[in-house]
Amino acid sequence: MTGRWRAGAPTAAGLLAGIVVLSGCSSLTEDTGEPPGAPQAGQELLREYGCLACHQVPGVPGPQGSVGPPLGGIADRRTIAGSLPNTPDNLALWILAPQEINPDTLMPDVGVTVEDVDDIVAYLYTLEHP
Repeated sequence: MTGRWRAGAPTAAGLLAGIVVLSGCSSLTEDTGEPPGAPQAGQELLREYGCLACHQVPGVPGPQGSVGPPLGGIADRRTIAGSLPNTPDNLALWILAPQEINPDTLMPDVGVTVEDVDDIVAYLYTLEHP
């Protein structure tokens, strides 16, 4: 097994890798319905990690890209990357390891750390449709 998603279903190794990666995230330990993290810090982290190179991110100053989908209203979407149910844990997993979930994605692994991912998810979940 390679730890990658195949034919729309996760492999056991892929799920285990995701759990190991996310074990440092507080989003796994909190069940409040709200993503943990500090949205204001996440807003700055999106700029620092270069997310604006590909995405339009409301509230984050700077040039905005159009390669990836606009991130406004992401909390209202049913899925992340067209295949994952939209939950804070799944969004964190996608941000941390997009290539593990979908090896064909154009989204690169930009090196987001487990320390930063909760803040990024918290900010993204505050965004409304532009």
